[in-house]
Amino acid sequence: MICKVETERLIIRNFTPEDWRDLHEYFSDEQVLKFEPYKPFSEEECKEEALSRSKGDTFLAVSLKSTGKVIGNLYFSKEDFMTWELGYIFNSKYHKKGYATESVKAIMKYAFENLGTRRIIANCDPQNISSWKLLEAVNMRREGHLLQNIYFFEDENGNPLWKDTYEYGMLVDEWKTINMK
Repeated sequence: MICKVETERLIIRNFTPEDWRDLHEYFSDEQVLKFEPYKPFSEEECKEEALSRSKGDTFLAVSLKSTGKVIGNLYFSKEDFMTWELGYIFNSKYHKKGYATESVKAIMKYAFENLGTRRIIANCDPQNISSWKLLEAVNMRREGHLLQNIYFFEDENGNPLWKDTYEYGMLVDEWKTINMK
């Protein structure tokens, strides 16, 4: 699917097995993974994950153009009806510098202009304020608030730890209108 998308400061590209060290830097950080469906990764798990991601095309590495360092990644998966689902996670050392917003805007532009995308969707935990603020900053529309619709983990008794979800979306016509201004 996507080989490379460039912005002023970033390169969005397919993962390589060599990206494991940079991946480990943020996949071993419990705070970064707070809203993710997995626990911190070991170095060995990151080696396996980078290799796995290098063979697929749903996870894209976001690297600094100046150094090549992977500072985060995008999840971008084709769904039914010309819809793509978007997700992201970034190394905390690079938070609040606009990198996530820059990469999300770039992948949305690429999708709407090159992939025949009709709609992009994203989901996030309502407690993840930075995430939903980013989605709103790129003009995605909050379409719903689902109550206790998903769980990633269970408590000590095996009971699901239910989570809410905000759902966001943007249609190609909305994107065109916003970007024609």
